[in-house]
Amino acid sequence: MARASVLLIYTGGTIGMKTDPATGVLRPFDFNDIYTEFPALRTLDVEIEIYDGIEPIDSSNVTPDLWVRLAEVIRDHYMRFDGFVVLHGTDTMSFTASALSFMLENLAKPVVFTGSQIPIGVLRTDGRENLITAIEIAAATHEGRPIVPEVTIYFQNKLFRANRTTKRSAEQLNAFGSDNYPPLADVGVTIHYNMPYIHRNDFDSPALNISTELCRDVAIVKIFPGLTEPVFRAMLSIPRLKGVVLETYGSGNAPTYAWFTRAVAEAVARGVVVLNVTQCPGGGVAQLYETGLALQQAGAIGGGDMTTEAAVTKLMYVLGRNPDRKSAEKQLNNPIKGEFTK
Repeated sequence: MARASVLLIYTGGTIGMKTDPATGVLRPFDFNDIYTEFPALRTLDVEIEIYDGIEPIDSSNVTPDLWVRLAEVIRDHYMRFDGFVVLHGTDTMSFTASALSFMLENLAKPVVFTGSQIPIGVLRTDGRENLITAIEIAAATHEGRPIVPEVTIYFQNKLFRANRTTKRSAEQLNAFGSDNYPPLADVGVTIHYNMPYIHRNDFDSPALNISTELCRDVAIVKIFPGLTEPVFRAMLSIPRLKGVVLETYGSGNAPTYAWFTRAVAEAVARGVVVLNVTQCPGGGVAQLYETGLALQQAGAIGGGDMTTEAAVTKLMYVLGRNPDRKSAEKQLNNPIKGEFTK
């Protein structure tokens, strides 16, 4: 039986840093030496190949250009590998992984994102376990099929659906959370896969299709007490603006001032798609109360329990493919890759 094969793609981030013994300075780690650094990987019985065609960057500098490049790399190597592991900085990992979940259409193989809070060259790094387990998950099969054929984030003993995650801590090793969807796997002595929550296609792996037309004329607007009409109108009047993720209170509530709902209605009338999501880490938008209903009547689309990361990347994906507002609304109102609860 052939060994499973995994392509490891390094984009940058803390996980790829190692201390130079001569200077004590952190420098990028050469993942081509991965078996020398982590001989335990040989026990996985997985063939690992390194893709080093992406210039490593700090994840704070990530743009949709990287998302497109990652989608292209996975497409170009899709038939050769059983799974993919993407090493990425933690600050924007949820954005990148959420974007890839939409852009990789007909995906039927694992794409596991991971990283670390402590550089991989530090003795007590969390990167070692994150890396080894992410590779194991990317290669895992049951009855000849991948166990987790979707885009995920693995971090500190938990595997999450990527487009359900948010980075919730700048310091804790369990840096990511998924408040509105259960983990796809819990890792302890063994890996326990939560099979009912894992997405599976109803078809045998067709050729992977990628969608790289992303609308970048979008904005995230977070409301707060004291938000003034001139400031709010200015944000909704940005030239060429096509879409807005409006972060509201609680279950989708916003000020009931006439100027506020009028500004939203006028933006919608100009063709701007307004997607309403909650600022709360848990729960979602229902638009049941008076303040939420006013937004709905103004033309805002309820985002359910989507994270902001999923909302903005889905908006970019949908508007890139469907410049027509009605077509875009239909896709935004329905889950594409399990990004919200219907």
